[in-house]
Amino acid sequence: MQETPLCLSVGHLLPFYMSDSNKTDFTNPSTFILLGIPGLEAAHVWISIPFSAMYSIAVLGNFTILFIVYMEPSLHVPMYYFLCMLAVTDLILSTSILPKTLSIFWFNSREIDFSACLIQMYFIHSFSVMESGILVAMALDRYVAICHPLRYSTILTNPVVAKVGLAMVLRGSMLVLPYPFLTRRWPYCRTNIIRHTYCEHMAVVKLACTDIHVSSYYSLSAAFLVTGLDVFFIAVSYTQILRAIFSLPTKDARLKTFGTCSSHLCAILLFYIPGLFSFLTHRFGYNVALHFHVLMANAYLLVPPMVNPIIYGVRTKQIQDRLLWLFTFKGT
Repeated sequence: MQETPLCLSVGHLLPFYMSDSNKTDFTNPSTFILLGIPGLEAAHVWISIPFSAMYSIAVLGNFTILFIVYMEPSLHVPMYYFLCMLAVTDLILSTSILPKTLSIFWFNSREIDFSACLIQMYFIHSFSVMESGILVAMALDRYVAICHPLRYSTILTNPVVAKVGLAMVLRGSMLVLPYPFLTRRWPYCRTNIIRHTYCEHMAVVKLACTDIHVSSYYSLSAAFLVTGLDVFFIAVSYTQILRAIFSLPTKDARLKTFGTCSSHLCAILLFYIPGLFSFLTHRFGYNVALHFHVLMANAYLLVPPMVNPIIYGVRTKQIQDRLLWLFTFKGT
């Protein structure tokens, strides 16, 4: 008669024990789980089609730019050096997220090692900062070419271009370096499930069960510092460029130069607007649907690499001529 109460007491205690055991201490968890696009799991295969198409176009376009510039000595000038830097950055940015995203969509492979997650986070954010800097350098290059054409070759020499490129790499590398180190030190005792397709900084940090204000304030300051300064310099450059355009003597020359500048500005906006939307949504967009936020965060890293080779490369006359020559040569 004494065994029944004992069994009942154990049976009643078992759910409490199990619920307590589920609160695993995820301090430096071995793996994270990426959910993909929450709420759209049934459509993952269909979503993978445009994602794959964008990535394919990005890889083909950027490698084409690199190949043409490498093969054509007349394109070994600052404008095309900056274009090659942008192409390399775009390739690394898109490749840092898409293979893992497609493995989630196609094979339901959601696990990612904790260290791999931190590496992916570092690559995404550091190369985003580098791309922003390269866009500034390209805007300054166009400013010098249009507003000071006679001094172009003396201002933008090869050593200057190399120093600008090195400065952009160092800025991106050093500014984002605290992200993974701060993320690693936080304890994770809630869950190891990331409601995203990749290891975005704030998406990971929000899983920590401690005060994360250091990470949040640092990333907020870094983002506004980089974006604010870069957008300011781009705006100043293109303001001066537009003033120079409207002073051109003929209408055809004004329209042609304005068309080129407007397409460049569209490419710049495609990079900054989705990026700022994704960044601010993590902090203030509590009413934004999660699936829409994740889609925008992916567009931020996939659309610019796809569009940049078309706008900066294919629409440039020298690259158009070289492409036509290659196709004509192969045809003959």
